[in-house]
Amino acid sequence: MKLLEGKVAIVTGAARGIGASIALKFAEHGADVAFTYVSDGSAEKAAALEAQLVALGVKGKSYKSNAGDFAQCESLVNDVLKEFGKIDVLVNNAGISKDNLLLRISPDEWDEVMATNLKSVFNMTKHVMRPMMKARKGSIVNMSSVIGMRGNAGQSSYAASKAGIIGFTKSIAHELGSHNIRCNAIAPGFVKTDMTHYLRDGASGDEFLKKIPLGHFGSSEEIANAALFLASDMSSYVTGQALSVCGGLNI
Repeated sequence: MKLLEGKVAIVTGAARGIGASIALKFAEHGADVAFTYVSDGSAEKAAALEAQLVALGVKGKSYKSNAGDFAQCESLVNDVLKEFGKIDVLVNNAGISKDNLLLRISPDEWDEVMATNLKSVFNMTKHVMRPMMKARKGSIVNMSSVIGMRGNAGQSSYAASKAGIIGFTKSIAHELGSHNIRCNAIAPGFVKTDMTHYLRDGASGDEFLKKIPLGHFGSSEEIANAALFLASDMSSYVTGQALSVCGGLNI
């Protein structure tokens, strides 16, 4: 059974890691997928992912677009509507970390994290809400983090941005529920990706592992499964929730 047959999804920040896994999972379940990447260094990976999506028998297209830039998001959404005809699902996955103790973090580093992680969610949601409202349906999935729920030393900017996503998610669920548009968040724990390798390696990784009841770090596939649930009609009565996929770390 293909849970997203006939649907069109946008996934931001999907050239690698969790975003790429979500794009592939959606395509496996019949969705046409538009996805973004931001740096020239990711262009090769984006092209490879696009080929993988097409090989799965769906329409797949990559777009170089900065989710933290309001105007670029507007252009992206307009381009996707022209190319794909509609937008049923938005996954706000673009994110970075600039970890440092508050004593040492610079204002520019703080602003960069906020723009990429939090303002991007505003930008993309703002632009997809009108076509979704017109269609009177849609699912928005925002990628938060267990760090946004529990905090972590050296990650104040990341934690603040991810906590902000949860508050935003709940507010938009209130605003758009009457239009049959659902808005939920996923709060991953420590997932095995390029972005988290330094947290998982060595003694610090061992300490985190001791705090995870399931006893292992997560995979991007496990996060993609949660995104599939929230994007599909399987979760038709779920909105305004932050689903923690963390192996029990936040218990």
